Amino acid sequence: MTHTHNTAIVFAGGKSSRMGQDKALMPFGDSPTLCEYQYTRLRTFFDTVYISTKEAKFAFDAELIYDKYPQSSPLVGIVSIFETIEAEECFILSVDAPFVSQEIINKLYKESKKGDFDAIIAQSPRGKEPLCGIYRRSIVAKAKKFLAEDNHRLHALLSASNSVFIKFENSSAFDNLNHIEEYNKAIEKIEEK
Repeated sequence: MTHTHNTAIVFAGGKSSRMGQDKALMPFGDSPTLCEYQYTRLRTFFDTVYISTKEAKFAFDAELIYDKYPQSSPLVGIVSIFETIEAEECFILSVDAPFVSQEIINKLYKESKKGDFDAIIAQSPRGKEPLCGIYRRSIVAKAKKFLAEDNHRLHALLSASNSVFIKFENSSAFDNLNHIEEYNKAIEKIEEK
């Protein structure tokens, strides 16, 4: 079966300090964990799905890309991905954004064809969503420079790169599950579907 897109990465290496436990491993929908839920969902429209992480902590079978640097940040994840796999571009989604739809992903890919961008990033009414977007290998040199300077802010990297921000009106599609209340609300929302 040919999927719509090539490579997706679920970012699941965070500390989840606000949640008080590793949110990637909390049950979600009909999956034993949120990470497995995201992985299974993305596999329906990508040829290959990887999980970006610091350690093997998942009980299901998935290809993992380990962070190659000691710091914990999405920037480390991005550099590590392009140092590990040969893909020229990949879609990156945070493990805790389970409502990002196929429509959103398709729109980002459609926009990505319009230019030679380093990154094609979703922008919700709340602001830029750096962990929902397409990153290209052309961003790696700058990303490494930021890493060397210990500047882990993705917003800064995106501002310094040839990035395009695609506006979406629905902010709830980008809800992140950082606190237990947000997680509980998301569970209710998914059960209503």
